[in-house]
Amino acid sequence: MEKTIDENKQGETLVIPQKKENTKKLFIESYGCSMNFSDSEIVASILQNEGFNTTQSLEEADLVLVNTCSIRDKAEQTVRKRLEKYNAVKRTNPKMKVGVLGCMAERLKSKFLEEEKIVDLVVGPDAYKDLPNLIAEVDEGRDAINVILSKEETYGDIAPVRLNTNGVTAFVSITRGCDNMCTFCVVPFTRGRERSRDPQSIIEEVNDLWNKGYKEITLLGQNVDSYLWYGGGLKKDFEKASDFEKATATDFAKLLELCAKAQPKMRIRFSTSNPQDMHLEVIKTMAKFDNICNHIHLPVQSGSDRVLKAMNRLHTREEYFTLIDNIKTIIPGCAISQDMIAGFPTETEQDHQDTLSLMEYVKYNFGYMFTYSERPGTLAERKFEDDIPESTKSRRLSEIIALQLKHSEFRTRQFLNTTVEVLVEKQSKKSDQQWSGRTQHNIVAVFPKGDFKIGDFVNVKITDCTKATLIGEAVGLSKNN
Repeated sequence: MEKTIDENKQGETLVIPQKKENTKKLFIESYGCSMNFSDSEIVASILQNEGFNTTQSLEEADLVLVNTCSIRDKAEQTVRKRLEKYNAVKRTNPKMKVGVLGCMAERLKSKFLEEEKIVDLVVGPDAYKDLPNLIAEVDEGRDAINVILSKEETYGDIAPVRLNTNGVTAFVSITRGCDNMCTFCVVPFTRGRERSRDPQSIIEEVNDLWNKGYKEITLLGQNVDSYLWYGGGLKKDFEKASDFEKATATDFAKLLELCAKAQPKMRIRFSTSNPQDMHLEVIKTMAKFDNICNHIHLPVQSGSDRVLKAMNRLHTREEYFTLIDNIKTIIPGCAISQDMIAGFPTETEQDHQDTLSLMEYVKYNFGYMFTYSERPGTLAERKFEDDIPESTKSRRLSEIIALQLKHSEFRTRQFLNTTVEVLVEKQSKKSDQQWSGRTQHNIVAVFPKGDFKIGDFVNVKITDCTKATLIGEAVGLSKNN
């Protein structure tokens, strides 16, 4: 059974909600980005108040929800295969209801009900508060759908139920939507325009997590650097704000500082950044506070100026290099990770070589690399022919991955014979005699358990490593405990 939270936020006040008796079972699965996993926790909180407890058993569920991703075709195919599994279970439990949430629901809308006969309800990312009404519709024998995108909803008044929690790390959503119309991306169409959450509600959630024993949070958004609170509303409308609202606005650098000061012993991470929106004040704030982790996920997608322009990435190769140089100057040793797309339409061999040379310049600690997948409704799908053969895409991706593995090993070996602080998160997958956790640089480290426990900050002397994992011996508790 999942851990539940009894407090629900309304405005800026935490109150105990009136709940129905929890007699029904909810099974929820999430795919895709961290935002989807965070959204599933919001959904679990909403449905908890409607009498649902979460379960790990698909077979005993009264309601099955799958939170979906549309960023690549492979992600959508994974969901359809899961629906086949649900269908098999539903044949033995005909009272079970099935719903599709998230970006795939928003993209396909009512088509989902036509294509997947097993699906009873379809709910977009901004419509989760309507779930009780939609479930009532289904209980009365009708299909239900709500995929209306909101200009205001941030779910800032809902205390998420922490799903599959280790009790140590948690997500805190700070923005929703995206205004950066990258030609390959469906997010602006499935999650709407950018709007930010009230910073006071964010700090309340951070404080609440610390009081419940959590030691690390990740601030989440499609583009966290675009965070801007000026009293509510879309970011694009900021120019219409009053002089007072502009003068008192909170941007991402200020929010980071507020979080760091609110809980000085809590580690703070954030994801994801966009190079065109990350400015020096964010980097300087990271350097100023020891509890803000020295890791930046900074997707570049391509090393070619020509391809970047075709992608509508509003930065150049040289501007990206300048940003990397500033990070390394202001935060020496900061870990940097990437997203990379191989085989974007019209990509030439020279464009590909530009990507490899950019990787050589940065030498990322790790990355997420994929072949281009044409997404229906995007500008790239309308404007460009998907003209790179799959064999060429695969070969280029293999070369990108091989180079990243080389750089990952180079970066990991730099920690040999150093002492790093590790937050213990779980038992190692490879040995029940070892703990596993992450360093400030977001690198996994393992070490003998000793007398330490999950949630401890432990200083570990690194004696060996693989391409992705540090191996060491504990030398004692960190001062941050």
